[in-house]
Amino acid sequence: MSGEEEVNFDPKEHQHLRYNPLRDSWVLVSAHRMKRPWAGQVEKPPEEHIPRYDQRNPLCPRNTRANGEVNPDYESTYIFENDFPALQPNAPGPGSDQHPLFQCKAARGVCKVMCFHPWSDVTLPLMKKEEVVKVIDKWADIVEELGATYPWVQIFENKGAMMGCSNPHPHCQVWASNFVPNEPALSDRCQRAYYEKHGEPLLLQYAKQEAGKQERVVVETSDWLAVVPYWATWPYQTLLLPRRHILRINDLTTEEREGLADIMKRLLTKYDNLFEVSFPYSMGWHGAPTGPHLKEDNSHWQLHAHYYPPLLRSATVKKFMVGYEMLAQEQRDLTPEQAAEKLRNLPEKHYKTRETQETGGGEEKEDGGK
Repeated sequence: MSGEEEVNFDPKEHQHLRYNPLRDSWVLVSAHRMKRPWAGQVEKPPEEHIPRYDQRNPLCPRNTRANGEVNPDYESTYIFENDFPALQPNAPGPGSDQHPLFQCKAARGVCKVMCFHPWSDVTLPLMKKEEVVKVIDKWADIVEELGATYPWVQIFENKGAMMGCSNPHPHCQVWASNFVPNEPALSDRCQRAYYEKHGEPLLLQYAKQEAGKQERVVVETSDWLAVVPYWATWPYQTLLLPRRHILRINDLTTEEREGLADIMKRLLTKYDNLFEVSFPYSMGWHGAPTGPHLKEDNSHWQLHAHYYPPLLRSATVKKFMVGYEMLAQEQRDLTPEQAAEKLRNLPEKHYKTRETQETGGGEEKEDGGK
């Protein structure tokens, strides 16, 4: 015996590794680092006073975009071809005479932009539930449409200048490609391996486990579960999961779409309330591959959405993925359980709505009403 007192493991005090079964990788959790003083980069707070309509904003109704096309006077969701697409449907291929160290292949597809709402100052948590349902319905329609041909349809939203979004108008993008990209391809392999070994979809079993444990649950409904995943990398990262086995977003029932609108509003309201700012994030849906894969058995897949917010300590201090994260492996500065508890305990009444009521104003402006 060395005489040293045995110390019991405390995940909030002792660094440890956690396994991410969707990527077959490990995350270093070092929660004690949150005690260090911060003297690094401080970001500009998100813009809070966005005009409802700006004649210079190319995403607003009736305005002219860069290619000269004029937006209709839309009153709900509006989708159009991206004026500067990363993927085009008829790009030529590079040929096949290649050295194994210099491989190249054709990349084709289409890119679309989808506006959630005609007003620039109304983000998803401030929209009415029925307006969010229309967004979900449009997501399902476009997966059905583009997924008939393309192997992968990626719906994603970059919210906030901190996440590279150059336009504050509430919108997302949809890129459909003739290939399955790296992240979903890796997720496909991991989910398939788990299914073959255990006979149940990985994320269906995971949702059951998290629902039972409750320690990482942020919000839940009868059909949906939002958790800070056990293997989360970003400080307040969340994973949105259906409770039943669903392959793709267009497979959702009417009731499940309404439940999804409800849990999205609740989750995103908590995000905004955390630091009382319009919370920046990148989010996206992952579901079973489409196109030629529609005829395959994709029982190992489970529909899910990822939310990756960068903020760490405040509205102006974010998590940087640099140094060790880029050269070694992912690392986080507070435990997923701590993050989930903070989010779970936040009110579900949006801070902007509370401010409006406190100043004697109505709720109409902030809640997407017309």
